Amino acid sequence: MNVSICKQQRKLAVDIDAVCRLITATQLPSGEIPWSRGDKTDPWDHVEAAMGLVIGGCLEAARQAFFWLRANQLADGSWYAAYRSGAAEDRTRETNMSAYIAVGVFHYWLITRDRVFLESMWETVRRAVDFAVSHQSAHGEIYWAVSPQGQVDRMALLTGSSSIFMSLKCAIAIAAELGMATLPWAEALDRLGDAIRNRPALFNMTKSRFSMDWFYPVLCGAVTGEAAGRRIERQWKKFVVEGLGVRCVSDRPWVTIAESSELVLALAAMGDMEKAHIVFSWLSEHVFDDGSFWCGFTFPDMTRWPEEKIAWTNAVVLMAADALFNLTPASQLFSHAWWAQAGLPG
Repeated sequence: MNVSICKQQRKLAVDIDAVCRLITATQLPSGEIPWSRGDKTDPWDHVEAAMGLVIGGCLEAARQAFFWLRANQLADGSWYAAYRSGAAEDRTRETNMSAYIAVGVFHYWLITRDRVFLESMWETVRRAVDFAVSHQSAHGEIYWAVSPQGQVDRMALLTGSSSIFMSLKCAIAIAAELGMATLPWAEALDRLGDAIRNRPALFNMTKSRFSMDWFYPVLCGAVTGEAAGRRIERQWKKFVVEGLGVRCVSDRPWVTIAESSELVLALAAMGDMEKAHIVFSWLSEHVFDDGSFWCGFTFPDMTRWPEEKIAWTNAVVLMAADALFNLTPASQLFSHAWWAQAGLPG
């Protein structure tokens, strides 16, 4: 990995209040959090935005976001892939989008220790995770979606399955806290982890051009230790534009704040705090006048694109900052060492 590692001042360089103001201003009275004002809402990014609110101390707004999910959960435990002001816009039901609520609820619990909230969300989490696990193949991968017509699409995404791996870890941890049995989930986690680590051909919806396929297996904790280091090293130059951030897609001149922040989370998760701080330091100048972060920009012309202020992008910046500066008790949520020391799955 050819990164110039120099001693530099490590400072937060994030206006937490400004980020939370953006997210709360985007949130609808129902609790739903669209990507941006007037835009669509998807369940995964909705949860991510809620997690940002929790880090910023906006607990009531975060609870309303989770309660919106609880109120809109479908009979099979899933959610639709996209909503607009409460109405279903895309009736596809994606497994990774549905399961991610477990990460958000566990994150809320780590910060607040609010057992009443945890208990109130348990059935929602259980049903969502059961939906995802019910679409696991005998080989371990998890099929990505059910079509609006009810047909299971027997294709698997590496990024999506990695996200489900993290969701399963969090769901099992919630169940342990509440004294619930989770043997089927533990078995599903083992099979999924083996598929991610050892059977790349199972993930037949190829997204190798996308940086998330590169670092998500590390971010979720399926790939750890020396294997994680090798994975990050192998494709660093393919996706990282030194001094700027992470490309969304390897062959496009577009750096995104979300992917850059998630790489920070992955580096911190594997314990490489030096590089995590360096990548994070590249993001601080890409902000609007109100202190919220851009979605991304093209290079070398450095044109901001798109212009929208994206709620979940800003939330993941806060998650990266938390991992680096220990802002909350959930700062170690993605840390491989923390999960191992806590005796939790993964």
